[in-house]
Amino acid sequence: MVVGNKLQVLDALDVAKTQWYHFTAIIIAGMGFFTDAYDLFCISLVTKLLGRIYYHVDGAKSPGSLPPNVSAAVNGVAFCGTLAGQLFFGWLGDKLGRKKVYGMTLMLMVICSIASGLSFSSNPKAVMATLCFFRFWLGFGIGGDYPLSATIMSEYANKKTRGAFIAAVFAMQGFGILGGGIFAIIISAAFMASFHAPPYEVDPVGSTVPEADYVWRIVLMVGALPAALTYYWRLKMPETARYTALVAKNAKQAASDMSKVLQMDIEAEPQKIEQEKIRYGLFCFPRSLLNAMDFTCLGQPPLGSCLTLHSTAKTCSKRISLAPLAGFHLPRP
Repeated sequence: MVVGNKLQVLDALDVAKTQWYHFTAIIIAGMGFFTDAYDLFCISLVTKLLGRIYYHVDGAKSPGSLPPNVSAAVNGVAFCGTLAGQLFFGWLGDKLGRKKVYGMTLMLMVICSIASGLSFSSNPKAVMATLCFFRFWLGFGIGGDYPLSATIMSEYANKKTRGAFIAAVFAMQGFGILGGGIFAIIISAAFMASFHAPPYEVDPVGSTVPEADYVWRIVLMVGALPAALTYYWRLKMPETARYTALVAKNAKQAASDMSKVLQMDIEAEPQKIEQEKIRYGLFCFPRSLLNAMDFTCLGQPPLGSCLTLHSTAKTCSKRISLAPLAGFHLPRP
């Protein structure tokens, strides 16, 4: 696309060669996904231990286990928080900016990971209740980190490698699940080697040593480390140019930030902001794409059944009608 019809700062990002800042963004956003996966799925690794510690029944032939309702709550409450967090922080990220909200979600994840491991009480119900409480807010923060990590990576990437970079960020989720399993095995093995216990059949009570209560807490609390390690670099990242220019309408700041990142001179061009915002508004399709797919804008819907999509954005309040028949060619405006 010709630079004269587009903000220079956006064109510079689209055509930029793969540089070190791309890999920095992948590491920062990827560690977010790594942490998200670790925190979400590590709880399933310690539920049996929770049941053995807090729901032991004297005289039972097998170790204690979590009741079905408690197990469902402990394992699923974080996912409920994730759904709420995605909706809230996704909206907030469009209002306040990706960088500010990115820091909020990270701090919430760090605090709630540590607090989940500090769910102390002599009453099993109180332990599970406080654990579920902090797990919900942990999921709330994770829900915000998911869309923001993907958005920041996509807005920093160039056109040529955007898909590969986003895929690299999402791939860290698998490494987070794998890392959680490996760490849980290491901690369990270390405690088994340090604190010897008789089999359950020999001594039902003594088979679960008191120090076992530290195992699940350590596994949960370690989830705060990857996020905390990237906090400094998250704060050092400038706001994405697409948000600064198109949403905050500060072309000068966007050009200044990307000039430092790309190490090149970029003109601000504030007069082009409104034009760019209309052409790339939320839920808005470029006219060339609509024409290529035989869509029609600002026209009457064809006879017969059709699918009409209504945009929620002010800049895209056009009606888009799709003819159901493959050979139905619609007039273009």
